Amino acid sequence: MSKTLPLLQGEITLESALDDDDNMLQALAYPQKRFEYFVYLWKHRSEIEAIVSYHLGLNERETCQIGEVKDWMAGSFNVCIPVRVNRAKSRSKRVIIRFPLPYKVGELQHPGNAEEKIRSEAATFIWIRENCPTVPIPYLWGFGLPDGKSFTTPDTLPFHTRLMWYLRRSALSVLGYPVPCRYISRQCVRTLKTGYLVIDYIEETHGKMLSESWEELRHDKNRRLNLFSDLSRIILSLAQSPLPRIGSLTIDKHGILCLLNRPLTLRLQHLENEGIPTNIDRSLTYSTTDAYLLDLLLCHDSRIRNQPNSILEKFDGQAQLSTLTAMRALIPHFANRDLRHGPFVLTLTDLHQSNIFVDTDWHVKCLIDLEWACSRPLEMLHPPCWLTGRGVDQLAKGEHLEAYSSVHGEFVDAFENEERLFPRINGDASYRTRIMRRGWTTGNFWYFYALDNPKGLYNIFLQHIQPMFTELDDKSMVEFERTLAPYWSVDGLKIIAAKIKDKEVYDDQLRRAFESPVVNENADGPSY
Repeated sequence: MSKTLPLLQGEITLESALDDDDNMLQALAYPQKRFEYFVYLWKHRSEIEAIVSYHLGLNERETCQIGEVKDWMAGSFNVCIPVRVNRAKSRSKRVIIRFPLPYKVGELQHPGNAEEKIRSEAATFIWIRENCPTVPIPYLWGFGLPDGKSFTTPDTLPFHTRLMWYLRRSALSVLGYPVPCRYISRQCVRTLKTGYLVIDYIEETHGKMLSESWEELRHDKNRRLNLFSDLSRIILSLAQSPLPRIGSLTIDKHGILCLLNRPLTLRLQHLENEGIPTNIDRSLTYSTTDAYLLDLLLCHDSRIRNQPNSILEKFDGQAQLSTLTAMRALIPHFANRDLRHGPFVLTLTDLHQSNIFVDTDWHVKCLIDLEWACSRPLEMLHPPCWLTGRGVDQLAKGEHLEAYSSVHGEFVDAFENEERLFPRINGDASYRTRIMRRGWTTGNFWYFYALDNPKGLYNIFLQHIQPMFTELDDKSMVEFERTLAPYWSVDGLKIIAAKIKDKEVYDDQLRRAFESPVVNENADGPSY
Protein backbone atom coordinates (compact mmCIF):
# COMPACT_ATOMS: atom_id res chain seq x y z
CA MET A 1 0.00 0.00 0.00
CA SER A 2 1.36 3.44 -0.96
CA LYS A 3 2.46 5.68 1.87
CA THR A 4 0.31 8.76 2.42
CA LEU A 5 1.01 12.09 4.10
CA PRO A 6 -1.58 14.37 5.71
CA LEU A 7 -2.92 17.53 4.09
CA LEU A 8 -5.25 20.09 5.63
CA GLN A 9 -8.05 18.02 4.14
CA GLY A 10 -7.41 14.33 3.68
CA GLU A 11 -4.19 12.62 2.71
CA ILE A 12 -2.11 12.24 -0.45
CA THR A 13 0.22 9.66 -1.97
CA LEU A 14 3.55 10.43 -3.59
CA GLU A 15 2.16 9.59 -7.03
CA SER A 16 -0.72 12.05 -6.63
CA ALA A 17 1.57 14.72 -5.19
CA LEU A 18 3.92 14.46 -8.17
CA ASP A 19 0.97 14.90 -10.56
CA ASP A 20 -0.60 17.83 -8.71
CA ASP A 21 -0.26 21.32 -10.23
CA ASP A 22 -0.02 22.95 -6.80
CA ASN A 23 3.22 23.29 -4.86
CA MET A 24 2.77 20.21 -2.69
CA LEU A 25 5.88 20.93 -0.64
CA GLN A 26 3.96 23.93 0.67
CA ALA A 27 0.76 21.97 1.13
CA LEU A 28 2.50 19.22 3.12
CA ALA A 29 3.80 21.81 5.58
CA TYR A 30 0.36 23.27 6.34
CA PRO A 31 -0.91 20.66 8.85
CA GLN A 32 2.01 21.24 11.21
CA LYS A 33 1.75 25.02 10.81
CA ARG A 34 -1.96 24.86 11.55
CA PHE A 35 -1.29 22.79 14.65
CA GLU A 36 1.31 25.28 15.91
CA TYR A 37 -0.99 28.23 15.27
CA PHE A 38 -3.95 26.59 16.99
CA VAL A 39 -1.74 25.77 19.98
CA TYR A 40 -0.75 29.43 20.14
CA LEU A 41 -4.39 30.56 20.08
CA TRP A 42 -5.45 27.98 22.66
CA LYS A 43 -2.65 28.98 25.03
CA HIS A 44 -3.86 32.59 24.74
CA ARG A 45 -7.55 31.84 25.18
CA SER A 46 -7.78 34.09 28.25
CA GLU A 47 -6.47 37.01 26.16
CA ILE A 48 -8.98 36.15 23.42
CA GLU A 49 -11.83 36.16 25.93
CA ALA A 50 -10.62 39.49 27.32
CA ILE A 51 -10.50 40.97 23.82
CA VAL A 52 -14.07 39.87 23.07
CA SER A 53 -15.24 41.25 26.43
CA TYR A 54 -13.54 44.53 25.60
CA HIS A 55 -15.25 44.88 22.23
CA LEU A 56 -18.68 43.95 23.59
CA GLY A 57 -18.33 46.25 26.58
CA LEU A 58 -18.98 43.55 29.18
CA ASN A 59 -18.92 44.44 32.86
CA GLU A 60 -17.34 42.45 35.70
CA ARG A 61 -20.42 40.26 36.18
CA GLU A 62 -20.61 39.34 32.51
CA THR A 63 -18.36 36.69 31.01
CA CYS A 64 -17.44 35.06 27.77
CA GLN A 65 -15.89 31.70 26.98
CA ILE A 66 -14.29 30.47 23.77
CA GLY A 67 -15.41 27.17 22.29
CA GLU A 68 -13.41 23.96 22.35
CA VAL A 69 -10.95 23.42 19.50
CA LYS A 70 -13.30 20.84 17.95
CA ASP A 71 -15.82 23.68 17.48
CA TRP A 72 -13.36 25.98 15.71
CA MET A 73 -14.12 26.51 12.03
CA ALA A 74 -10.99 26.52 9.88
CA GLY A 75 -11.46 27.82 6.36
CA SER A 76 -8.98 28.36 3.56
CA PHE A 77 -7.64 31.63 4.96
CA ASN A 78 -9.18 32.10 8.44
CA VAL A 79 -10.01 30.30 11.64
CA CYS A 80 -13.30 31.28 13.26
CA ILE A 81 -13.57 30.70 17.00
CA PRO A 82 -17.08 30.78 18.53
CA VAL A 83 -17.33 32.65 21.82
CA ARG A 84 -20.27 32.28 24.21
CA VAL A 85 -21.23 35.61 25.80
CA ASN A 86 -23.13 35.55 29.09
CA ARG A 87 -24.80 38.88 29.82
CA ALA A 88 -26.34 39.89 33.13
CA LYS A 89 -29.60 41.35 31.80
CA SER A 90 -30.19 39.44 28.57
CA ARG A 91 -29.98 35.99 27.05
CA SER A 92 -26.57 34.58 26.26
CA LYS A 93 -25.42 34.87 22.68
CA ARG A 94 -22.51 33.84 20.53
CA VAL A 95 -20.05 35.87 18.53
CA ILE A 96 -17.16 34.87 16.29
CA ILE A 97 -13.61 36.08 16.63
CA ARG A 98 -11.87 35.48 13.34
CA PHE A 99 -8.13 35.29 12.81
CA PRO A 100 -6.35 35.18 9.45
CA LEU A 101 -4.15 32.13 9.00
CA PRO A 102 -0.61 33.55 8.70
CA TYR A 103 0.65 30.43 6.91
CA LYS A 104 -2.00 30.85 4.19
CA VAL A 105 -2.06 34.61 3.51
CA GLY A 106 1.66 35.11 2.90
CA GLU A 107 2.42 36.69 6.27
CA LEU A 108 5.69 34.80 6.65
CA GLN A 109 6.93 35.77 3.17
CA HIS A 110 5.35 39.24 3.09
CA PRO A 111 4.97 40.60 6.64
CA GLY A 112 1.91 42.82 6.83
CA ASN A 113 -0.31 40.71 4.56
CA ALA A 114 -2.51 39.62 7.47
CA GLU A 115 -2.96 43.21 8.62
CA GLU A 116 -3.73 44.29 5.06
CA LYS A 117 -6.41 41.62 4.88
CA ILE A 118 -8.00 42.66 8.19
CA ARG A 119 -7.99 46.38 7.33
CA SER A 120 -9.58 45.67 3.95
CA GLU A 121 -12.29 43.36 5.25
CA ALA A 122 -13.16 45.63 8.18
CA ALA A 123 -13.38 48.61 5.83
CA THR A 124 -15.67 46.60 3.54
CA PHE A 125 -17.97 45.70 6.46
CA ILE A 126 -18.20 49.36 7.45
CA TRP A 127 -18.65 50.66 3.89
CA ILE A 128 -21.46 48.19 3.14
CA ARG A 129 -23.22 49.01 6.42
CA GLU A 130 -23.09 52.74 5.61
CA ASN A 131 -23.79 52.64 1.87
CA CYS A 132 -25.80 49.44 1.31
CA PRO A 133 -27.77 48.81 4.52
CA THR A 134 -30.08 46.31 2.80
CA VAL A 135 -27.19 43.91 2.11
CA PRO A 136 -27.37 41.25 4.87
CA ILE A 137 -24.02 40.94 6.65
CA PRO A 138 -23.09 40.08 10.26
CA TYR A 139 -22.71 42.91 12.75
CA LEU A 140 -19.09 43.94 13.19
CA TRP A 141 -18.39 44.54 16.88
CA GLY A 142 -14.83 45.59 16.28
CA PHE A 143 -11.44 44.55 15.04
CA GLY A 144 -7.83 44.70 16.12
CA LEU A 145 -4.39 44.91 14.54
CA PRO A 146 -1.16 43.16 15.52
CA ASP A 147 0.28 46.35 17.08
CA GLY A 148 -2.55 46.47 19.63
CA LYS A 149 -4.58 49.22 17.97
CA SER A 150 -8.26 48.32 17.96
CA PHE A 151 -11.49 49.78 16.63
CA THR A 152 -14.70 49.36 18.60
CA THR A 153 -18.31 50.29 17.99
CA PRO A 154 -19.16 53.35 20.14
CA ASP A 155 -22.32 51.70 21.49
CA THR A 156 -20.26 49.61 23.93
CA LEU A 157 -18.09 52.45 25.28
CA PRO A 158 -18.65 54.90 28.19
CA PHE A 159 -20.75 58.01 27.60
CA HIS A 160 -17.87 60.50 27.87
CA THR A 161 -15.83 58.54 25.28
CA ARG A 162 -18.76 58.55 22.89
CA LEU A 163 -19.35 62.26 23.47
CA MET A 164 -15.74 63.19 22.70
CA TRP A 165 -15.80 60.99 19.61
CA TYR A 166 -19.04 62.58 18.38
CA LEU A 167 -17.75 66.13 18.94
CA ARG A 168 -14.52 65.36 17.11
CA ARG A 169 -16.36 63.90 14.11
CA SER A 170 -18.67 66.91 14.02
CA ALA A 171 -15.77 69.36 14.14
CA LEU A 172 -13.91 67.58 11.34
CA SER A 173 -17.05 67.57 9.22
CA VAL A 174 -17.66 71.31 9.74
CA LEU A 175 -14.02 72.10 8.89
CA GLY A 176 -14.15 70.03 5.71
CA TYR A 177 -11.71 67.32 6.82
CA PRO A 178 -12.21 63.60 6.21
CA VAL A 179 -14.47 62.14 8.88
CA PRO A 180 -13.50 58.88 10.64
CA CYS A 181 -15.81 55.89 10.37
CA ARG A 182 -18.30 54.97 13.07
CA TYR A 183 -15.75 52.92 15.03
CA ILE A 184 -13.57 54.38 17.76
CA SER A 185 -9.83 53.77 17.63
CA ARG A 186 -8.26 52.75 20.95
CA GLN A 187 -5.27 50.82 22.22
CA CYS A 188 -6.40 47.46 23.56
CA VAL A 189 -4.82 46.42 26.86
CA ARG A 190 -4.75 42.72 25.87
CA THR A 191 -3.00 42.05 22.58
CA LEU A 192 -1.99 39.11 20.41
CA LYS A 193 0.62 38.78 17.70
CA THR A 194 -2.14 38.69 15.13
CA GLY A 195 -5.12 40.81 14.17
CA TYR A 196 -8.77 39.75 14.30
CA LEU A 197 -12.40 40.65 13.65
CA VAL A 198 -15.28 40.17 16.09
CA ILE A 199 -18.62 39.60 14.36
CA ASP A 200 -22.00 38.11 15.20
CA TYR A 201 -22.39 34.34 15.05
CA ILE A 202 -24.99 33.25 12.49
CA GLU A 203 -27.24 30.82 14.38
CA GLU A 204 -29.03 28.03 12.51
CA THR A 205 -32.37 29.64 13.31
CA HIS A 206 -31.29 32.58 11.14
CA GLY A 207 -29.86 30.64 8.23
CA LYS A 208 -27.67 27.76 7.09
CA MET A 209 -24.79 27.61 4.64
CA LEU A 210 -26.02 27.16 1.09
CA SER A 211 -23.36 24.48 0.60
CA GLU A 212 -25.22 22.20 3.03
CA SER A 213 -28.24 21.87 0.72
CA TRP A 214 -26.76 22.83 -2.64
CA GLU A 215 -26.30 19.41 -4.25
CA GLU A 216 -29.62 18.10 -2.98
CA LEU A 217 -31.81 21.06 -3.92
CA ARG A 218 -30.06 22.93 -6.75
CA HIS A 219 -32.48 21.49 -9.32
CA ASP A 220 -35.46 23.11 -7.56
CA LYS A 221 -36.39 26.01 -9.87
CA ASN A 222 -38.28 27.97 -7.22
CA ARG A 223 -35.38 27.87 -4.81
CA ARG A 224 -32.97 28.79 -7.61
CA LEU A 225 -35.13 31.78 -8.52
CA ASN A 226 -35.18 32.97 -4.91
CA LEU A 227 -31.41 32.60 -4.65
CA PHE A 228 -30.66 34.26 -7.99
CA SER A 229 -33.02 37.15 -7.29
CA ASP A 230 -31.57 37.80 -3.84
CA LEU A 231 -27.96 37.55 -5.04
CA SER A 232 -28.78 39.88 -7.94
CA ARG A 233 -30.30 42.40 -5.56
CA ILE A 234 -27.16 42.30 -3.42
CA ILE A 235 -24.83 42.68 -6.41
CA LEU A 236 -26.89 45.58 -7.74
CA SER A 237 -27.00 47.28 -4.33
CA LEU A 238 -23.20 47.20 -4.16
CA ALA A 239 -22.97 48.50 -7.72
CA GLN A 240 -25.26 51.45 -6.94
CA SER A 241 -22.31 53.38 -5.50
CA PRO A 242 -19.55 53.39 -8.15
CA LEU A 243 -15.99 53.80 -6.92
CA PRO A 244 -13.38 56.01 -8.60
CA ARG A 245 -10.62 53.43 -9.04
CA ILE A 246 -9.83 49.73 -9.13
CA GLY A 247 -8.63 48.76 -5.66
CA SER A 248 -9.70 47.65 -2.19
CA LEU A 249 -11.11 49.67 0.64
CA THR A 250 -8.93 50.04 3.71
CA ILE A 251 -8.98 51.93 6.99
CA ASP A 252 -6.10 54.12 8.13
CA LYS A 253 -4.80 54.68 11.66
CA HIS A 254 -7.28 57.54 12.16
CA GLY A 255 -10.26 55.35 11.28
CA ILE A 256 -10.85 56.94 7.87
CA LEU A 257 -12.08 54.70 5.05
CA CYS A 258 -10.20 55.11 1.78
CA LEU A 259 -9.79 53.33 -1.53
CA LEU A 260 -6.00 53.22 -1.35
CA ASN A 261 -5.22 49.49 -1.22
CA ARG A 262 -4.42 47.23 -4.13
CA PRO A 263 -7.39 45.17 -5.40
CA LEU A 264 -6.93 42.36 -2.91
CA THR A 265 -8.16 39.01 -4.17
CA LEU A 266 -7.35 35.62 -2.71
CA ARG A 267 -5.14 34.86 -5.75
CA LEU A 268 -2.69 37.63 -4.84
CA GLN A 269 -2.08 36.46 -1.30
CA HIS A 270 -2.13 32.81 -2.37
CA LEU A 271 0.68 33.47 -4.85
CA GLU A 272 2.64 35.49 -2.31
CA ASN A 273 2.16 32.74 0.25
CA GLU A 274 3.96 30.38 -2.12
CA GLY A 275 6.86 32.79 -2.53
CA ILE A 276 5.69 34.02 -5.93
CA PRO A 277 6.08 37.81 -6.30
CA THR A 278 2.98 39.55 -7.64
CA ASN A 279 4.76 42.89 -8.04
CA ILE A 280 1.51 44.62 -7.06
CA ASP A 281 2.36 46.88 -4.14
CA ARG A 282 -0.19 47.28 -1.37
CA SER A 283 -0.70 50.95 -2.24
CA LEU A 284 -1.22 50.35 -5.98
CA THR A 285 -4.65 51.14 -7.41
CA TYR A 286 -5.70 51.49 -11.05
CA SER A 287 -7.56 54.12 -13.04
CA THR A 288 -7.95 52.00 -16.19
CA THR A 289 -9.10 48.45 -16.84
CA ASP A 290 -6.33 47.47 -19.24
CA ALA A 291 -3.57 48.43 -16.77
CA TYR A 292 -5.18 46.16 -14.19
CA LEU A 293 -5.58 43.25 -16.62
CA LEU A 294 -1.95 43.52 -17.71
CA ASP A 295 -0.79 43.31 -14.10
CA LEU A 296 -2.96 40.25 -13.52
CA LEU A 297 -1.28 38.59 -16.49
CA LEU A 298 2.12 39.53 -15.04
CA CYS A 299 1.12 37.54 -11.94
CA HIS A 300 0.66 34.51 -14.19
CA ASP A 301 4.08 35.18 -15.70
CA SER A 302 5.59 35.35 -12.23
CA ARG A 303 4.04 31.99 -11.34
CA ILE A 304 5.76 30.45 -14.35
CA ARG A 305 9.12 31.89 -13.32
CA ASN A 306 8.92 31.21 -9.58
CA GLN A 307 6.80 28.13 -8.86
CA PRO A 308 9.15 25.12 -8.80
CA ASN A 309 6.71 22.79 -10.59
CA SER A 310 5.09 25.31 -12.95
CA ILE A 311 6.30 23.51 -16.10
CA LEU A 312 6.32 19.73 -16.49
CA GLU A 313 8.21 19.35 -19.76
CA LYS A 314 8.97 21.19 -23.02
CA PHE A 315 5.55 20.86 -24.68
CA ASP A 316 3.76 21.85 -21.48
CA GLY A 317 6.01 24.91 -21.26
CA GLN A 318 5.28 25.90 -24.85
CA ALA A 319 1.55 25.46 -24.25
CA GLN A 320 1.53 27.68 -21.16
CA LEU A 321 3.76 30.43 -22.57
CA SER A 322 1.85 30.59 -25.85
CA THR A 323 -1.43 30.83 -23.94
CA LEU A 324 -0.21 33.76 -21.83
CA THR A 325 1.11 35.48 -24.96
CA ALA A 326 -2.28 35.10 -26.64
CA MET A 327 -4.14 36.27 -23.53
CA ARG A 328 -2.07 39.45 -23.48
CA ALA A 329 -2.72 40.10 -27.18
CA LEU A 330 -6.48 39.58 -26.75
CA ILE A 331 -7.07 42.24 -24.10
CA PRO A 332 -8.45 44.75 -26.66
CA HIS A 333 -10.96 42.17 -27.86
CA PHE A 334 -12.37 41.30 -24.44
CA ALA A 335 -12.06 44.61 -22.58
CA ASN A 336 -14.53 47.26 -23.79
CA ARG A 337 -12.58 50.43 -24.57
CA ASP A 338 -15.63 52.56 -23.71
CA LEU A 339 -15.51 51.17 -20.16
CA ARG A 340 -11.75 51.36 -19.57
CA HIS A 341 -12.20 54.29 -17.12
CA GLY A 342 -15.14 52.70 -15.33
CA PRO A 343 -17.62 52.33 -13.88
CA PHE A 344 -15.81 50.41 -11.16
CA VAL A 345 -17.96 48.71 -8.52
CA LEU A 346 -17.45 46.83 -5.28
CA THR A 347 -17.39 43.15 -6.23
CA LEU A 348 -17.56 40.06 -4.02
CA THR A 349 -14.84 38.00 -5.70
CA ASP A 350 -15.19 35.01 -3.35
CA LEU A 351 -18.95 34.50 -3.44
CA HIS A 352 -19.23 30.72 -3.00
CA GLN A 353 -21.85 28.49 -1.41
CA SER A 354 -20.25 28.34 2.05
CA ASN A 355 -20.21 32.14 2.28
CA ILE A 356 -23.96 32.43 1.67
CA PHE A 357 -26.46 31.68 4.44
CA VAL A 358 -30.02 30.94 3.32
CA ASP A 359 -33.38 29.92 4.79
CA THR A 360 -35.26 26.79 3.74
CA ASP A 361 -36.57 28.53 0.60
CA TRP A 362 -33.07 29.73 -0.35
CA HIS A 363 -33.69 33.37 0.38
CA VAL A 364 -30.34 34.90 1.29
CA LYS A 365 -30.21 35.73 4.99
CA CYS A 366 -26.55 36.65 5.40
CA LEU A 367 -23.24 36.97 3.55
CA ILE A 368 -20.02 36.31 5.41
CA ASP A 369 -16.33 36.50 4.44
CA LEU A 370 -16.08 39.90 2.79
CA GLU A 371 -12.28 39.62 2.84
CA TRP A 372 -11.72 39.50 -0.92
CA ALA A 373 -14.18 42.21 -1.95
CA CYS A 374 -12.65 44.90 -4.13
CA SER A 375 -13.53 47.55 -6.66
CA ARG A 376 -13.34 46.09 -10.17
CA PRO A 377 -14.54 46.95 -13.68
CA LEU A 378 -18.27 46.51 -14.14
CA GLU A 379 -17.66 44.23 -17.12
CA MET A 380 -15.91 41.74 -14.79
CA LEU A 381 -19.23 41.28 -12.97
CA HIS A 382 -20.62 37.88 -13.95
CA PRO A 383 -22.83 35.16 -12.46
CA PRO A 384 -20.98 32.70 -10.21
CA CYS A 385 -19.24 29.88 -12.09
CA TRP A 386 -20.48 27.17 -9.68
CA LEU A 387 -24.17 27.32 -10.65
CA THR A 388 -24.12 23.71 -11.93
CA GLY A 389 -21.78 22.38 -9.25
CA ARG A 390 -18.68 22.33 -11.48
CA GLY A 391 -15.55 24.47 -11.60
CA VAL A 392 -15.12 27.06 -14.33
CA ASP A 393 -12.41 24.91 -15.97
CA GLN A 394 -14.75 21.89 -15.96
CA LEU A 395 -17.36 23.31 -18.34
CA ALA A 396 -16.15 21.77 -21.58
CA LYS A 397 -18.29 21.97 -24.71
CA GLY A 398 -21.13 19.48 -24.49
CA GLU A 399 -23.62 18.61 -21.78
CA HIS A 400 -21.77 20.45 -18.99
CA LEU A 401 -21.54 23.69 -20.96
CA GLU A 402 -25.15 23.39 -22.11
CA ALA A 403 -26.31 22.90 -18.53
CA TYR A 404 -24.34 25.91 -17.34
CA SER A 405 -25.52 28.07 -20.25
CA SER A 406 -29.14 27.35 -19.30
CA VAL A 407 -28.67 28.22 -15.62
CA HIS A 408 -26.54 31.25 -16.55
CA GLY A 409 -29.50 32.49 -18.58
CA GLU A 410 -31.79 32.00 -15.58
CA PHE A 411 -29.46 34.06 -13.42
CA VAL A 412 -29.20 36.90 -15.94
CA ASP A 413 -32.99 36.99 -16.36
CA ALA A 414 -33.40 37.27 -12.59
CA PHE A 415 -30.70 39.92 -12.56
CA GLU A 416 -32.54 41.96 -15.18
CA ASN A 417 -35.84 41.73 -13.31
CA GLU A 418 -34.14 43.05 -10.18
CA GLU A 419 -32.24 45.76 -12.05
CA ARG A 420 -35.49 47.20 -13.39
CA LEU A 421 -36.38 48.02 -9.78
CA PHE A 422 -33.24 50.15 -9.38
CA PRO A 423 -32.68 53.68 -10.70
CA ARG A 424 -31.85 53.81 -14.40
CA ILE A 425 -28.31 54.45 -15.65
CA ASN A 426 -28.12 56.79 -18.64
CA GLY A 427 -31.84 56.22 -19.11
CA ASP A 428 -31.33 52.46 -19.46
CA ALA A 429 -33.23 50.21 -17.04
CA SER A 430 -31.05 47.21 -18.02
CA TYR A 431 -27.63 48.86 -18.31
CA ARG A 432 -25.71 46.35 -16.17
CA THR A 433 -27.65 43.38 -17.56
CA ARG A 434 -26.69 44.36 -21.11
CA ILE A 435 -23.02 44.42 -20.11
CA MET A 436 -23.40 41.01 -18.45
CA ARG A 437 -25.13 39.49 -21.48
CA ARG A 438 -22.56 40.99 -23.84
CA GLY A 439 -19.84 39.39 -21.73
CA TRP A 440 -21.38 35.96 -22.31
CA THR A 441 -21.81 36.42 -26.07
CA THR A 442 -18.36 37.96 -26.66
CA GLY A 443 -16.63 35.49 -24.36
CA ASN A 444 -15.19 37.91 -21.83
CA PHE A 445 -16.94 35.76 -19.22
CA TRP A 446 -14.30 33.10 -19.91
CA TYR A 447 -11.47 35.57 -20.32
CA PHE A 448 -11.98 37.25 -16.94
CA TYR A 449 -12.51 33.96 -15.12
CA ALA A 450 -9.29 32.65 -16.70
CA LEU A 451 -7.39 35.66 -15.37
CA ASP A 452 -8.60 34.83 -11.86
CA ASN A 453 -7.59 31.15 -12.09
CA PRO A 454 -3.86 30.49 -12.53
CA LYS A 455 -4.40 26.72 -12.43
CA GLY A 456 -7.37 26.75 -14.80
CA LEU A 457 -6.26 29.39 -17.30
CA TYR A 458 -4.85 26.99 -19.89
CA ASN A 459 -7.92 24.72 -19.91
CA ILE A 460 -10.30 27.69 -20.11
CA PHE A 461 -8.29 29.14 -23.00
CA LEU A 462 -8.19 25.82 -24.83
CA GLN A 463 -11.89 25.02 -24.33
CA HIS A 464 -13.53 28.42 -24.76
CA ILE A 465 -11.24 31.25 -25.89
CA GLN A 466 -9.01 29.81 -28.61
CA PRO A 467 -11.92 28.21 -30.56
CA MET A 468 -13.54 31.67 -30.93
CA PHE A 469 -10.78 32.64 -33.34
CA THR A 470 -9.84 29.44 -35.19
CA GLU A 471 -10.35 25.69 -35.05
CA LEU A 472 -7.08 23.73 -34.84
CA ASP A 473 -6.50 19.99 -34.80
CA ASP A 474 -4.01 18.54 -32.32
CA LYS A 475 -1.06 18.75 -34.72
CA SER A 476 -1.84 22.35 -35.69
CA MET A 477 -2.28 23.29 -32.02
CA VAL A 478 1.16 21.95 -31.15
CA GLU A 479 2.65 23.96 -34.02
CA PHE A 480 0.73 27.07 -32.92
CA GLU A 481 2.10 26.74 -29.39
CA ARG A 482 5.65 26.09 -30.59
CA THR A 483 5.55 29.18 -32.81
CA LEU A 484 3.95 31.57 -30.32
CA ALA A 485 5.78 30.55 -27.13
CA PRO A 486 9.03 32.47 -27.85
CA TYR A 487 7.07 35.74 -27.99
CA TRP A 488 6.18 35.42 -24.29
CA SER A 489 9.61 36.82 -23.39
CA VAL A 490 13.06 37.07 -24.96
CA ASP A 491 14.24 34.48 -22.43
CA GLY A 492 11.16 32.28 -22.80
CA LEU A 493 12.95 29.22 -24.19
CA LYS A 494 15.64 29.47 -21.51
CA ILE A 495 12.91 29.68 -18.88
CA ILE A 496 11.35 26.45 -20.15
CA ALA A 497 14.70 24.65 -19.95
CA ALA A 498 15.38 26.02 -16.45
CA LYS A 499 11.91 25.11 -15.18
CA ILE A 500 12.27 21.53 -16.38
CA LYS A 501 15.37 21.26 -14.18
CA ASP A 502 13.48 22.94 -11.31
CA LYS A 503 10.77 20.29 -11.66
CA GLU A 504 13.36 17.52 -11.34
CA VAL A 505 14.70 19.08 -8.13
CA TYR A 506 11.15 19.57 -6.86
CA ASP A 507 10.27 15.93 -7.54
CA ASP A 508 13.35 14.78 -5.62
CA GLN A 509 12.38 16.98 -2.68
CA LEU A 510 8.88 15.49 -2.70
CA ARG A 511 10.26 11.96 -2.71
CA ARG A 512 12.48 12.79 0.27
CA ALA A 513 9.49 14.30 2.08
CA PHE A 514 7.64 11.00 1.72
CA GLU A 515 10.67 9.09 2.99
CA SER A 516 10.87 11.22 6.16
CA PRO A 517 9.04 10.29 9.38
CA VAL A 518 5.50 11.64 9.63
CA VAL A 519 5.10 14.54 12.09
CA ASN A 520 2.82 13.72 15.02
CA GLU A 521 0.29 16.55 15.21
CA ASN A 522 -0.82 15.43 18.66
CA ALA A 523 2.56 16.10 20.23
CA ASP A 524 3.20 19.29 22.15
CA GLY A 525 3.96 21.93 19.54
CA PRO A 526 5.88 25.17 19.86
CA SER A 527 4.12 28.49 20.34
CA TYR A 528 3.46 30.37 17.16
